Amino acid sequence: MATLLKSAGQVILLCAFSLLLHKLVDFFQLKIPASILGILIVFILLQAKWIRLDWIEAGAQWLLAELLLFFIPSAVGIMKYKSVLLSDGVYVTLVIVVSTVIVMASAGLVAKKIAEKKERTPLP
Repeated sequence: MATLLKSAGQVILLCAFSLLLHKLVDFFQLKIPASILGILIVFILLQAKWIRLDWIEAGAQWLLAELLLFFIPSAVGIMKYKSVLLSDGVYVTLVIVVSTVIVMASAGLVAKKIAEKKERTPLP
């Protein structure tokens, strides 16, 4: 039960941080998406050790595990653009496939580098 409450609190914290960044991006009319800015800021805060990984890890793990659920509204919403899919569906599909392959390959390479670095680093 304590783990569930901890994870829920971390998810709420991450959501509040996301909402705050969306408000700031809107207020300052920045050209960068709030989600990308949030990832960068969290990464910098983690690297600077201003926040500890265990403060957000359980919530982030849960969000990543349920990530597929967050794509359902956009997948359903695309049905509003049936005419675009009928006229340019092949191109849209090609872009989706190519970008998916690029993301998977880059994520795999990054994970491989991280795993290699962890293997070389002695445990404390």
